[in-house]
Amino acid sequence: MHSPVLRTTLTAVFIALVFLLGLTPIGMIPLGFINVTILCVPVIIGTILLGFKTGLLLGAAFGTASLLSALGLSMSPPSALVSPIVSGNMFLAVLLCYIPRLLVPVVTHLTYTKISRGVERNVRAVPFAAVAGSITNTVFYLGLMLIIYSLLGIDNSYLLSLIGGIALIAGGAEAIVAAIIAMPVLRAVWIQWGKSNKRED
Repeated sequence: MHSPVLRTTLTAVFIALVFLLGLTPIGMIPLGFINVTILCVPVIIGTILLGFKTGLLLGAAFGTASLLSALGLSMSPPSALVSPIVSGNMFLAVLLCYIPRLLVPVVTHLTYTKISRGVERNVRAVPFAAVAGSITNTVFYLGLMLIIYSLLGIDNSYLLSLIGGIALIAGGAEAIVAAIIAMPVLRAVWIQWGKSNKRED
């Protein structure tokens, strides 16, 4: 890995990107009943590129952006499914925003490490890690939302009727986009880093 200055700079860039995507319409595609998001992409790329600890930091930034959006403090409209939770119990709303987001770097890191088998900068492992991280976000977010609805006594029949389509359409699209973006970005960065190392040698 390169110098601490470069690591810190890249971490700051990824955090800024997460907030840019999370607090503007760029990263949130509102469908009325839920927001399709690509916020997991910088978290996934940052985790593979900079390591697990940085990934957790990016996951926390993702969660913060989601919470701000749920509170209506962003340029994107809050999800209609999240609003009842925010009104019903703020603590559970915070858990919903953070837990699935923090699991993204965990699953991404474990998947990438397992598939790459110790090989550094393994491009072939990237799409699998990206898909796993993105699906983790979708499954745990919707699953936790369903549990919270039950805890708060909110009618979840509407959510149940939508959850399959949301997971299949939005979740599938997010996973594909994550894989498509992550692989060429990481490949390009690793190639550039390889050239830099050769010049330094």
